[in-house]
Amino acid sequence: MTDAKPGQTVRYRQGAGYDHDHFDFSALPNRPAVAWPGGAKLAFCVYLYLEYLELDPPAGSLRDPRYGGALGSHFPDYLNYSHREYGNRIGIFRILDTLERHGIMATVAANAMLAERYPGLVEDCVARGHEIAGHGISATQMITSRMSEAEERAVIERSLSTLEQVGGTRPVGWFGQDFNETPRTPALLAEAGLSYVADWPNDDQPYAMKVGRPLVAMPNQAEWDDTQAMAIRRVSPPRWRDITVEAFDYLHEEASPSGSVFTLGVHPWLLGQAHRIRYLDEALAAMAGYDNVWQATAGEVAETYRTLAC
Repeated sequence: MTDAKPGQTVRYRQGAGYDHDHFDFSALPNRPAVAWPGGAKLAFCVYLYLEYLELDPPAGSLRDPRYGGALGSHFPDYLNYSHREYGNRIGIFRILDTLERHGIMATVAANAMLAERYPGLVEDCVARGHEIAGHGISATQMITSRMSEAEERAVIERSLSTLEQVGGTRPVGWFGQDFNETPRTPALLAEAGLSYVADWPNDDQPYAMKVGRPLVAMPNQAEWDDTQAMAIRRVSPPRWRDITVEAFDYLHEEASPSGSVFTLGVHPWLLGQAHRIRYLDEALAAMAGYDNVWQATAGEVAETYRTLAC
């Protein structure tokens, strides 16, 4: 059976396993327990995205079409460009203050153009104690298989070196723009010296990827990521709050003794809006009522997992 078009080759893997070689299949009931620091049942990570959306990106660039907006049917699309920019002017400070009120250290996925244009935002996050992770070039330049290996390697290096220059420390983690990768990406990330990647929303625990050096895949649970829930699936803000708390509660009870991770993806242009910020505050307040939770950055969780299991 084949769905190939004329001149196209379609390859199917036979037998057990995935259609790629990046990692092995692992069913939750067959895993050894993972013990988080202090005997915590659940690790809790907040992923805060700092992104620049170009008004006029380079020819051939690709962005996630699900979000619409800039690059639509007309140019210049100042309305949607400005909507995203609201997050960098206003929303980010509401988010940061809310996180600080709840004592949360986030992992900030920042792209290179954001750091180049608004270095003060990255510097502010560093000053508050948050971790900075690589996040590509811009929200309109996803890594795709249209790129050559050299082009992809250059994107990774520009992202990391820019953040190192602005933030003072070279990132150890990577968040692909809109989760996108090529078949080469994990190996190139490992080659660049990164310790973890958060592009694979297929697990509630970290796991090891099969590359040349240790590279941990960190959970990145897309189901309750704010943009995927509210911007794409049109979930209401009160229902989003309830979904996140329900997921947190379930993973907390299920985690013992497996050592699960709950992640919360937050975008300032969306949750930083005046009518939504209260729901982030309320969700975090509810989560703060749980015992045996280790609130940590993605880098801390990945390093602990590597020490325990890799």
